[in-house]
Amino acid sequence: MRGIEESLIRFGESERPLIEVLGEDGAPARTFSYQEVTRRAADLAERIGPGDGRPLRIGVICGNTPEFVVADLALIAARAIEVPVPLAFSAEQAAGLLEETDLCVVDAAGRERLTQWGRDRVLRPDCAVLPLSTDEPVPSAPLVLSPTGISHAEWECKVIHTSGTTSRPKGVRIRAAALDALLRSLRSVMPRGAFARYLSVVPFSLLIEQVTGLYMVLLDGGTLVLMPPGKALVGTAAAAAGDSLPYVAASRPTAMVATPALVDAFATAADRAAAGGRAVAPALFGTPDAPLICCGGAPVHPELLRRLEDHGLPVHEGYGLSENSSVVSWNTPAARRPGTVGRPLPHVRVRLADDGELLVNSTSLFAGYTRDDPSSLILDAGGWLRTGDLAQIDADGFISITGRKKNVIITAAGRNVAPEWVEAQYAQLPFVRAVAVVGDGLDALHGLFLVDESTDLAAAAVAVREFGAAHLSEVERVAVPHLVADGRLYRRFFTVTGRPMRAAVRTALTNGTLYDHQGADA
Repeated sequence: MRGIEESLIRFGESERPLIEVLGEDGAPARTFSYQEVTRRAADLAERIGPGDGRPLRIGVICGNTPEFVVADLALIAARAIEVPVPLAFSAEQAAGLLEETDLCVVDAAGRERLTQWGRDRVLRPDCAVLPLSTDEPVPSAPLVLSPTGISHAEWECKVIHTSGTTSRPKGVRIRAAALDALLRSLRSVMPRGAFARYLSVVPFSLLIEQVTGLYMVLLDGGTLVLMPPGKALVGTAAAAAGDSLPYVAASRPTAMVATPALVDAFATAADRAAAGGRAVAPALFGTPDAPLICCGGAPVHPELLRRLEDHGLPVHEGYGLSENSSVVSWNTPAARRPGTVGRPLPHVRVRLADDGELLVNSTSLFAGYTRDDPSSLILDAGGWLRTGDLAQIDADGFISITGRKKNVIITAAGRNVAPEWVEAQYAQLPFVRAVAVVGDGLDALHGLFLVDESTDLAAAAVAVREFGAAHLSEVERVAVPHLVADGRLYRRFFTVTGRPMRAAVRTALTNGTLYDHQGADA
């Protein structure tokens, strides 16, 4: 994290704003300077103290709050191992990540969530909990980055959750030197100053949001804008993408990472603004020009991209894996090909296996998993990561992801179906907020459709069938649609970035347990 450490030295005592928290009305409710944040980080690093000759493993249970930023920077200063835990996790999932932690840092939301989970269910008896609040007085001592007994080359700075074959996620071990390589590469292809004002709308527990929302902002000396406290983040509730739009306009961002659901919401809002005779960029973003809109995590239908392009709002799609410290490839303003996920970053090499699987080799690859299971990615003897994603690479080096090797559905009739493509088609229906298709070994495809709460379900079911008949082959159509207008189911069946959790979906749809265990508090 040498680049981050250099930025902290450069800007650490500056009065320029590092964090701006929006109020319910969209106006700035509170601002934190670089000096305040880094001094609070210095105080926290001092309170954590040195390890016993090894890096301390510190759980971070925080929302998208100033406290998360303070904790993250403090753990960099302490050269500890940060284990960020999504608030949306169940107690069992949280316990899987926190089982080896020495200490847990919590903000107000994290403290409440820990109580809901039950401390004894997720933490070891000897794991202390350290509350953190930015309402306390600002400490007077500046942040000093002093060497520890842990060399930068040896430092594994994070453990990032990734799904496994059970409900207990495995952790991806991230090297500090790997993050350095990634950030240098990103900086070399992204416009300088693009992250001068970044709006964060997805959880900081995702590594990509830490990279773009915090580290790229720090490297630009920019400002991180946070949603009002308590607002649902995109990817944690079905309605969150649409609900965030007023705050997007109020924040006037120069850059943001959008999930496919938010890109969909942008397209709908852009169409409405244009139909009403308003300039689109000011209506959506509060600025004369469009910000740098980056997107990844799940496919975006080309029609959505075309609609936004027609409104002067280019979307820069990318592709990444936690196992590569996040980004593998990205469309940049200087090299963009819509419909692809861009060219590899300069420090990354890619090639295709004989069966079309994308292989990745880079200096930002991970250090391994906290536990292995059948879903673990394989790093071969030559240093190539087998991503499990099927891809194409064109003559100019642009990558197109065509599906997942393990996600190919083989129906009872022996027909192969790529579910990601089918889902992208159905996602065009205006009332659909999320869709997942399953059918392995079944006579026909089943589909889970999460729809707007105001939707007439009978009429929507007819629309789903008519759309399938008009736009998909018989093999690709969802023959058994399950339409649900309960947004609470989103977190049970979809990841924050919009990827379906297919095993859970298949079990629920075929066993009749769709409405069991609603919510995510168990």
